[in-house]
Amino acid sequence: MTTKQRAYLKGLAMTIEPIYQIGKSSLTPEITQGVSEALEARELIKISVLKNCSDDPKEMAQTLSERTHSEVIQVIGKKIVLYRESKDKKKIVLPEEKKSKKNLI
Repeated sequence: MTTKQRAYLKGLAMTIEPIYQIGKSSLTPEITQGVSEALEARELIKISVLKNCSDDPKEMAQTLSERTHSEVIQVIGKKIVLYRESKDKKKIVLPEEKKSKKNLI
């Protein structure tokens, strides 16, 4: 994923509300399954880590990313943004990479 695509997704994420909250039970298989299903339906999701969760949000984001085969777009404070392209319901069109000037000469 390019920095331009990541920046585009960060902009989209600013307008969405968190759809999952992770509390003191941390990452359970049920939460991982739910996040995976939400990614398939929406492609871009925001997750809120509650104050009673003692785990590091950045580590949790990395773990969730690996388990759901998604990309961590950003982690700010206790908010995690994940992206995964949907197999069936593609909604988000990412900006394409620009061709470098070297290739045009």
